[in-house]
Amino acid sequence: QLQLVESGGGLVQAGGSLRLSCAASGSIFSINVMSWYRQAPGKQREFVAAVTSGGSTNYVGSVRGRFTISKDNAKNTVYLQMNSLKPEDTAVYYCNADIWTKELTRNNYWGQGTQVTVSS
Repeated sequence: QLQLVESGGGLVQAGGSLRLSCAASGSIFSINVMSWYRQAPGKQREFVAAVTSGGSTNYVGSVRGRFTISKDNAKNTVYLQMNSLKPEDTAVYYCNADIWTKELTRNNYWGQGTQVTVSS
């Protein structure tokens, strides 16, 4: 059973920092892209950041310069370092991964989500 498990959410004051982690486990052959999305109450889920197998990164404009996405290939883990947090960053953060399995199928997976709350 292939799964993504997130950790690192919590409550922080505005201006503070948090680091999210997402570990993929199971029948993994290779990971193409790992991404972070977020969904605030009453809003649609939105893209936050992504990192490709080659290390290229992409960010939504509202977090560029404050958030950094990185990965540890040996651990099949992606991180999201979030600095200078703002109340508008409050959301459930979801990990997403585009994965080739050992059975040579390509699928898209979501984590269960982790709550990030930024108080003003």
